[in-house]
Parts: sequence; structure tokens; C-alpha cells
Amino acid sequence: MQIYDVDSAQASILRRTAWDEVSVPDAFLDRAEKLFGARIGPEEAVRRILADVRTRGAKAVLEWSQRLDGVTPPTLVVPAATIRAAYDAVDPEVVAALRLAAMRVEAFHRRQPALSWIHNDAEGTLGQLVRPIERVGIYIPGGSAPLPSSLIMTAVPARVAGVPFVAVISPPQRATGLPDATILVAADIVGVDAVYVAGGAQAIGALAFGADPIARVDKIFGPGSLFTTLAKRQVFGIVGIDGLPGPTETVVIADDSADPQLAAADLLAQAEHDVLACAILLTPSRAMAEQVQAAVMAQLEELGRSEIIAGSLARGSGIVVTASLAQAFELANAYAPEHLCLLVRDPWAHLGQVRNAGGVFLGERSFEVLGDYVAGPSHVMPTGGTARYASPINVNDFLKIVSVIGLNEQALQAIGPAAQRLARAEGLTAHAAAVARRGV
Repeated sequence: MQIYDVDSAQASILRRTAWDEVSVPDAFLDRAEKLFGARIGPEEAVRRILADVRTRGAKAVLEWSQRLDGVTPPTLVVPAATIRAAYDAVDPEVVAALRLAAMRVEAFHRRQPALSWIHNDAEGTLGQLVRPIERVGIYIPGGSAPLPSSLIMTAVPARVAGVPFVAVISPPQRATGLPDATILVAADIVGVDAVYVAGGAQAIGALAFGADPIARVDKIFGPGSLFTTLAKRQVFGIVGIDGLPGPTETVVIADDSADPQLAAADLLAQAEHDVLACAILLTPSRAMAEQVQAAVMAQLEELGRSEIIAGSLARGSGIVVTASLAQAFELANAYAPEHLCLLVRDPWAHLGQVRNAGGVFLGERSFEVLGDYVAGPSHVMPTGGTARYASPINVNDFLKIVSVIGLNEQALQAIGPAAQRLARAEGLTAHAAAVARRGV
């Protein structure tokens, strides 16, 4: 894990590159030529898959599953009996942990206010009605590391919001043609209404357009591969989306009071997600930087996904020695990380310096891995610098607001003339006439 000064870090690991600006490798173009008959990039490949699913529905979903994943699911809807049987394939202690996670995520989100309001005065009534989205689809990856925790972190806030229909869609496993057993168990624990079997762009297309028996939804949530993310972007407007999640990332700010072994462990935990994950330490202490660097290399030898971690550490991760703790916070706010971990003296005293982060973790006993699973807030957080304007998944993501306007004659006489003047200023004579015909 390399140590950088601030200037070199800003030119490399702290420099944001848009996820869709990555060059397309020749291996992808070669495979695309076999699949599509042309050396097309991911954007065009996704467009063609979506168009096929929109036209041919379930038949296209099954065919693309075979062509891309090498497996044809025996069914696109997992039967309830199969979901119940999945418990037999999952360690009971894992089931208990999933139940604990669901309970804590629900308790956290039930504290979030989301209330309708009505205000009455002499001019009538104004207000807002808060209503849940009616149909939500959640994509859950199912590759080398299936993520039942992400299902819980998304489906539970949806249930708290009162969404009537929540569906989960996840890729088939080669051995069974069905989603991973832990995903099925998690889906049962949180009480989703349907579990579908499909992955990649064809799954997003099925949710966006409908592919009987897969039902069309109103908004799509969930992380995934580049294909999944591109598909979400292309169907936005037909359906809503939660965002365009990219590779996961953590920034750790540590001063000379931090335990370098714990800082190293937190960085490694982030790096093991995939080779595109980013794990960055910002510290004003050169000694701390060197101690963490040594601890990372020593701990790496003990870990199972060492090749993935090594790839992450070599690509977009590193240690940055800053001039001060204040500069570390400036760099973190500019980077706007998904996760910001404060391993400093009295982390609460520094909370006011945090402006941009998906989640902030205060101290060595409040570390990111707890947030990943059981702390309570959703671990689905903004990535790629979008924490500058976006938020973690929460109850509001599953709600919509309906404005209520119930004005009377007094209001019409008081504000109608202004409405009429503004309509004329905009050249909208029919608007102005609609006011005038009411005697204003």
C-alpha cells in the first residue's frame, strides 16, 4: 500500500474518474463480437439487451441469462416452498444474524419522520400528503460474494415506508439456477412479495418494462455490475432509480492516537469487496502512515481474498500524509466518500467538520463493518463522489409527496392578480384568462 504526499494523491488516488469513462478492454470487445456480431461497447450492448427484453419479455430474459451467465433458470419466480427450503442450506447462526440485522435496520428507520401535514387558515388549506411508492424492485448481486445484507438494507426501509409491493431480483447460481440460498432466506425474513431470477441488464429491463411473470415496478434499487448500472441509467424516466452506485470506498482519517492495527484492518475490510474498491488513509502523522502500511502488509497474508485485496490496494487505494488534521478533513470533503471513519482523539469534536460523506463512523468501536451489517442505518450509500448531493437509502427514497391546494375566495382575490400578471409576463394568455374568468 503506497504512501503519497498530498499533491501526488490528488493527481492519482484522490482524483475522481467517472465510472463510465473507463476504457473498454479488448477482451470485452471480443466477447461482444461473438454475442452481438459487432465490437460494441457496454453502453450499446446494454441498449440492445434492454430493447430485446422490452420486445420479447420473459423469453428474452431467459435467453440472455443463458448467453451471459451460462445458465437458464428453471423458473423466473422462486416458489414460496423453495424459499422456505433455503433455510436448510444456511447456517442457523447466519439466519440469526440476518434476523438481528433486519430488526436493527427496522428500528432505526422507524425513527425517521415522514409525515403528511395540512395547514388551515383564512384563505383555505395547503399541505402535503406523503404516500409510498406502489411497486419497488430491488436488484441484489449474486456473484462470488452474494449480498443478503444489501437486500435487508434496502427492503426493510421500503417496508417501513409502507410500499405495498416489494420484489427482489437476483442472478441464478450455476448449480441450482436459482438465487443464492442466503438471499432467499433474507428475502423471507424481511417479507418481500416476490423473488425473481435474473441478472444484469436483462433483470433491470424486466423490472422496468415487465416480463410476465416478472411484474413491472415503479422504482428500481440496488447495486450491481457495470451492465446493471448502465441499464438503470438507460431505463431512468420509464421508472425511477435510486442512483448509479459504483465501486465501494472508504476514507479513514487517523491521528497519532489511532491503533495502526485497527486502521489497517478497516482498510483491508473495504479492499476485499473487489479490485475496484478504494481504501484510503489520511493522516498528518508520517509515523502512523508507516505503521499502518506495515500492518496492512502483515495482515494481508492472513486473509482469504488476498488477490482481490492486493488488486484494490494497488489500483485506487493508498495512504496520504497531510500537513494537518484540518487538511485531512478538507481532502475528505472534496473526495466525498461513501464511508468516512474517524480514528482520532475525541471524534465527536470533529463531526462538525464533515460536510460530504455517505456515513461517518466515530471512533474505533464504531467501525464500518458494523455499519455494513447490524448498526441500523442502511449500508447502501452514495459512491463516486455523489455524497456531495446524495444520501444513503432511507425511508424517503420509497415515498412521494402529493401537494394539497384547497384555497377559497379570499385567497383568490388576494393572490389571483399576481398569478394573472405573471401569466401575461410569460405570454400565457390562457393562463391569465383562467384567472380572469373567476372574477379577478
